[in-house]
Formats: sequence, structure tokens, C-alpha cells
Amino acid sequence: MNLTTEFKEKVRIAILEKRGNYGGSDADFSKSLGINNAIFSRIKKGEIEKVLSDTAWITIGRQLQVKVFEDNWKVARTSVYSEIEDNLSFCKELSRSMVLVDDCGIGKTFCTKHIIRKMKNTFYVDCSQAKSKQQFIKLLAKTIGIDNHGKYNEILENVKYYITTLERPLIILDEAGDLQYDAFLELKGIWNGTDGSCGWYMMGADGLRRKINKGLSAQKVGYAEIFSRFSDEFIKLVPNGKADRQAYYTELIGAVASANVPDKTKIKPLINKCIGKETTLRYLETLIKIGA
Repeated sequence: MNLTTEFKEKVRIAILEKRGNYGGSDADFSKSLGINNAIFSRIKKGEIEKVLSDTAWITIGRQLQVKVFEDNWKVARTSVYSEIEDNLSFCKELSRSMVLVDDCGIGKTFCTKHIIRKMKNTFYVDCSQAKSKQQFIKLLAKTIGIDNHGKYNEILENVKYYITTLERPLIILDEAGDLQYDAFLELKGIWNGTDGSCGWYMMGADGLRRKINKGLSAQKVGYAEIFSRFSDEFIKLVPNGKADRQAYYTELIGAVASANVPDKTKIKPLINKCIGKETTLRYLETLIKIGA
């Protein structure tokens, strides 16, 4: 493995940008990256050679979404982007909680990650990577910047306490439908321990809606309490009616295509291809990149 100096410098810049939006100490921030404070101090000074292993550079680069090669894909301020931005700001500023459940492929994750790059004390957790209770709590602990080694109960209590020490923290739980029942239940205790001190934003597709509704219908322990804490409703952006739904997708696909296709005569055919196949923005991106 032989990483370029250019890549390491990109990662270093991303680390410093991330630090600017983190309200804890340098030592805590270092933990969120999986490195020690001495190493972070060297990176802050501009050192990149013989500071981290290539594996560590790659791991941090992946966590911070550093692109090895620029693909020139432009972010479009779609209706999805604007509504998620409003939701996140509301949850963060007022320490409230919401659940967004909507179609796959409309840009929920992409927009969220782009929006929170400039938001202080905002933490993104991909629940599909930590489905069990132990995995989830350890990932959450690492993400917010505390030690995730040791006894489970101590890590859990430290997570709840540390969140309350931050200024207006916001925690985003993406792919929340992938959480196992015991991990899902743990959310209630964490929410209780951070009530009034932290905003929460849960995201998922139909699987999350089914999971919650099934739990509610079966009166399964914890689901009513969790749903209540997350405002007792599902936020949905895409309309349900067929005509309204098609109009929404036409506008959404058109906005993204307009931002990324120089030849404007190609935009309408791209929209028609996507609408005709009832596909998503991922399909649009593929069409644009292959020059279809």
C-alpha cells in the first residue's frame, strides 16, 4: 500500500474541518477518530508523513468521506435537501426528535451528510454498521468522542452524560430500521438521559416504518415510548397520490440533472427515462456518468 501525499493532505484538511465543528476537547475529538491526542497534535501542525499507518489514513478518510478522485458531482438544493435542512435545524436548535421515513434513492443520506458538514456538534451514525445493542452503543460512543472500551454499562452511562456536556448536540440515526430490538430499546434510555439537551433525527425507508408500526400494533415493550419521544409521527417528503408523486419526482430528478448536466437539452430525456422506469437518483447518477 502506498498512499499519495495528496490523499493524506486531503484527509488532514477534512480532520481539521471536522474539529472546527466539534465542541469537545482535542483529546475527545481524537478518540472519535480512533487516534490519540499526541498524533492529532502533530496532524494539526501539518505533519502527515510517518504520523499514521496507511490503514489509519484510509479509515479516517472513509469516515470523513474524503474522495480519492474528484468526480465533480454537484449538490443540488432540491426540495428534499431544503426540507431535511429545516428538520435538522429544528431538532438541533430546540433539542427535539423526529423520524423521517421515505422512499429509497431520493437523496436522504446524501443531503444529510452534506448539510451537517457545517453543523457544530452534529453526529452521524449509520445503524446498518452497528445493529446489536453493544455494537450500537460502542459506535455511538466513538462517534461522539469518548472511550468505547470497557464495561457496557459504563460506556452507556458515559455516552448519556457526555452528550449533555455538549452545546446543542444533534445525533442522526440513519438506517435505523436495521437496529435489533435490544438496540432499539436502548434508545429510550439514552433519550431519557439526554432529554432537553440533545436533538435526535431518525431516518429510514419502509423497513423502519414497518418495524415501528409492527411494534406498536403488537404492543411490544418500548415502541410506544420511543415513538412518542420522536414526536408520534413519521415525517414523509414524497407525496402519496400518483400524480403528485410523479410531479415531485419530476422536479427532484430535474433539479439534480440541471446541476450536473451541461447540455440542458439532455435533461428532459433523462427525466423521462427515470420516471418511465420508476427509478431513483442513483439511476440518474449512473445515466449522467455514462453519458446516456
